[in-house]
Amino acid sequence: MIPIDHTLNYLRESLSNYMDNEMCQQIVRKMETNQYVSEGHFVKDLDEEEITYLNDVLENELDYAKGVQHDIRVKELTEVYELLF
Repeated sequence: MIPIDHTLNYLRESLSNYMDNEMCQQIVRKMETNQYVSEGHFVKDLDEEEITYLNDVLENELDYAKGVQHDIRVKELTEVYELLF
């Protein structure tokens, strides 16, 4: 079993707040099925609709993490956010 990237762990945790959304469920299934070794590999495997959805989620999650001054979470989520576009 390939260990999941720490950045992707933070992303997966953030996505857990949105699991009532079908697109979120699709992205999480993709993460779990493919067990990406890095956020770069993960982002390259996303389609346009998934990227758009994840962009919106990450904007919300980054705002929250900054608000509670969770610097590690901000750093990890920013790594994914910057790869989206």
